[in-house]
Amino acid sequence: MSATTYQSSEYMKTEEFPFWIQRFHHDSTNIPPAHSHEFIELVFVVKGNARHIFEEQSYMIKTNDVFIINPGEVHTFNLDKGESLEIINCLFLPNLIQDSWLKELGVSQSMDYFYIHPFLDNNERFHHLLNLDVNTSSRFLHLLEGMMFEYNKENSCYSTLIRLQLVELLIILSRQYNERKTRSMQPLSKQDDVNILIQRICGYLTRNFDQKISIQTLCHLFNISPRHLNRLFKQETGQTIIEMVHNIRIEKAKQYLIETDEKVINVAIRVGYEDPAFFSRLFRRIVGCSPGKFKASSYTTSIKH
Repeated sequence: MSATTYQSSEYMKTEEFPFWIQRFHHDSTNIPPAHSHEFIELVFVVKGNARHIFEEQSYMIKTNDVFIINPGEVHTFNLDKGESLEIINCLFLPNLIQDSWLKELGVSQSMDYFYIHPFLDNNERFHHLLNLDVNTSSRFLHLLEGMMFEYNKENSCYSTLIRLQLVELLIILSRQYNERKTRSMQPLSKQDDVNILIQRICGYLTRNFDQKISIQTLCHLFNISPRHLNRLFKQETGQTIIEMVHNIRIEKAKQYLIETDEKVINVAIRVGYEDPAFFSRLFRRIVGCSPGKFKASSYTTSIKH
């Protein structure tokens, strides 16, 4: 499925508040083209039915369904003549809600499914969908409409209120998912607990790749000692934490080099490296060529196609 990639700058008002929300009415004549984006998209179906075309697979969606589309995933809708779909789209970047803030609120673990899990196993795909009961969907819609009101009015502290409402919304979703999981799954084994911990850490690294990440910060966030953290991470992933951070950053850099006109020095800073020379050496070691050569070859390939 060929697709347009939407950048956050096309929607977000500022880098400091990477958020956007709007209500849409779709029918067979105004279906959005297949697209992906660099932000998270949370979709709530207010009313209607449609087919959701997601990563070249098709799923039915209906009233009171809610789901998350991860950065980079391609999707659109398919409606037959006479069908209609009313949705609310809520777009945000992962850094809108800081993990340290969630930690202080005591809600970081309850966010795992809808805030961390979407960054994990790409093979599990469209299991993010939940259908909310009448009472929960009413509360959910009320929160979304409150966020839209604040977003459009821009009264004092509106961004803070939206962040708080979004946290409440995500906690509600996590609660719904956890209740459903409890009814349908066996208790977790010790290895399952380890897998979840490593997945949570990987999710954190993916969301915060451009920030300074220390072992001490991770130990504080995930309540684990440095020695235990390093041993488990290497054992489960085959990489050290530093190696994974470098790999995540270089993959992001490759994406920026292909999709933007930014200079190599700007890309280096954007993915978290203050020293462009170090970035270039690391890029060459991991990718096999310099950032400039990679960008040039990508450009040449796109011209040929």
